[in-house]
Amino acid sequence: MSSEPTTPEVSQDSSVDTLPVAAAPPPPKAIAEGEADIQVRFKAEGDKLLLLLPPEGESSSSFGWTEIWQQIKQRLNGGERFWQPETSVHLIARDRLLDARQLQAIADALAESKLNLRRVYTSRRQTAVAAVTNGYSVEQHAPVAHLNQSTSDAPKALADPLYIQTTVRSGMEIRHPGTIIILGDVNPGSFVIADGDVQVWGTLRGVAQAGASGNQRCLIMALRMEPTQIRIADVVARAPEAPPDEFYPEVAYVTSDGIRIANAMEFLRLRLGQTPQGE
Repeated sequence: MSSEPTTPEVSQDSSVDTLPVAAAPPPPKAIAEGEADIQVRFKAEGDKLLLLLPPEGESSSSFGWTEIWQQIKQRLNGGERFWQPETSVHLIARDRLLDARQLQAIADALAESKLNLRRVYTSRRQTAVAAVTNGYSVEQHAPVAHLNQSTSDAPKALADPLYIQTTVRSGMEIRHPGTIIILGDVNPGSFVIADGDVQVWGTLRGVAQAGASGNQRCLIMALRMEPTQIRIADVVARAPEAPPDEFYPEVAYVTSDGIRIANAMEFLRLRLGQTPQGE
């Protein structure tokens, strides 16, 4: 792309209905409501199956991995097989810390019962990283607030950045309530959605959204910018049809004219020296 700031095809809310990420489902009630489940259980929800793990918490009576693993095997080997073969499974891990080996063990056990682990919901960053590394879609949530915590309307702080070193493959979706930093490529057919910035130290070819909670000051950065679509808060842009002659690290940001894409060095110079045009 040119070293001069460029303006891709930009649209405001009128294009929202064409953006796949806008139709993202709400988190399962199991996470939102913090149900006090104490056992591993399966629950059918539409065309998918939820595998709900009990919260880890700080209680001395909470289960460790060995007990959790035994319960998963018992449920899979039990007589309550109400699911169809090849059903997608969404793992509701809540605040439970799972590493890549444990996630793989769960996926293998599900596969033995002809079930496919597709997505992981978690409030633990380490679990999110392990899930993405294993190739699963991930939706990370902030920990469920305790009842005695304040419910004021104060702005919600972003979560710590999520660092991922992998290729985000087609079909994967990563959601995080903070900044997402990816050391690798984001392939077509994948989605990266952050409440903070999106930084791709590789080629961005999928759909990326920054400022998903509404902050138009968030940025999308990539060493090579070839997105299917980018979105910052409620502003949408699509990549030019003609590929650029040269590629540079670039930054996408919102101005009063919509989303603009600039050479990263030029953007840095503008930010350090003056307010970017249109802001």
